[in-house]
Amino acid sequence: MIFKKIQILIFFLLLISYNNLFADLKIDITEGNTKPIPIALIEFETITEKNKIISSKIKNVISNNLQRSGLFDILSKKLFVQEKLGFNDKPDFSNWRVTQAQGLVHGRILETKGNEIKLEFRLWDVFSQKQMIAQQLTTNISNWRRISHVISDIIYQRITGESGYFDTRIVYISESGTKKNRKKRLAIMDQDGANHKFLTDGTYLALTPRFSPAAQEIAYLSYHKGAPRVYILDLNTGFQKVLGDFPGMTFAPRFSPDGKKIIMSLAKNGNTDIYEMQLSSGNIERLTSYSGIDTAPSYSPDGKSIVFESDRSGVQKLYIMNLKSKKKRRISFGKGRYATPVWSPRGDIIAFTKFLGGEFYIGVMYTDGKGERVVYKSYLVEGPTWSPNGRVLSFYSQYKQKKNKISPPKIKVIDLTGNNLREIITPSDGSDPAWSGLLP
Repeated sequence: MIFKKIQILIFFLLLISYNNLFADLKIDITEGNTKPIPIALIEFETITEKNKIISSKIKNVISNNLQRSGLFDILSKKLFVQEKLGFNDKPDFSNWRVTQAQGLVHGRILETKGNEIKLEFRLWDVFSQKQMIAQQLTTNISNWRRISHVISDIIYQRITGESGYFDTRIVYISESGTKKNRKKRLAIMDQDGANHKFLTDGTYLALTPRFSPAAQEIAYLSYHKGAPRVYILDLNTGFQKVLGDFPGMTFAPRFSPDGKKIIMSLAKNGNTDIYEMQLSSGNIERLTSYSGIDTAPSYSPDGKSIVFESDRSGVQKLYIMNLKSKKKRRISFGKGRYATPVWSPRGDIIAFTKFLGGEFYIGVMYTDGKGERVVYKSYLVEGPTWSPNGRVLSFYSQYKQKKNKISPPKIKVIDLTGNNLREIITPSDGSDPAWSGLLP
């Protein structure tokens, strides 16, 4: 097992109504320019010196997660009037209001048997002087980083009302070597770039990985001895199997929401159409039939529809098809070529790549085609993928350097609103990111 399961025991939650609870401490994340909420994090109490080190590491990961989200401003320790706070003590809210802190987090780490640690933490609303969260988590000490992500998600959800995305991973293609001798390996990391690991050795070219939403599995395309072959890799066991050889494949398959099917585009007899495969039986059904190119399909969260790109109108545009009725409707009508659509986990938005005027764009639109807007643009930007809460997009981009040289590909993330752009640091160049769901 790559990760050991964390046992979460909720020992106390105040029974306060939702409206009253968030009367003061609240973020409206539907707004484009949200002002970050100031939050103070106090070092967790510990019993042993060993746990002091772990406590500091946990606090730093939580701070970095919340700060990077763009929704929170983690206050400097220099502003603290009350530097220590016992877990069972009530904060001196008058002192914390002076710091402008709206939220306050503190806790303690307790020794348990063997290598297990028990962590308790509280979240306070400084202005209403109410406790918002009190929880206890128990895990193996080696899982200190993951437990930090879990706590970050709990805080994020309590304040924003949406699920978090910190306890997740990103799989991508690690690129190295010269342009003529490019090595492309499958790699995986936590969403913050930590716990990086290579999954393939680069002997064969690896492309376009996709996470299963129902299991810890990845589907990816590899050119084995020059022939395109689809593999499914089990992240828990390391076992991988060949799904099949697909000579006419144009895009690696995506899993259905229940993980029982995959959808892909295959070129046969001069046409590129979309096909669906049942993983249990291997049966394949052709979903589109058009004398052109239908490709890059992506399922809706309920699995009832797909979005895909097609040149049936004379240029690449986006279409939605109901899988039961097979009815199709065009949703993109703007200038330029639309490609690689990805349905948001929220269900109401589709991200896509667009090429117009010599530049590439990452954009979003509603499923009826309305509300189209640009999130990011560059010389080359491709491969949008959603965080599991549909709040953040990851992609890769390149830009023009001096003397018309092109920068190497780098993985970036940006908020749905087009704010808070940042790069995920990787050991080498990176492309084709795919975001996992929340870890089990």
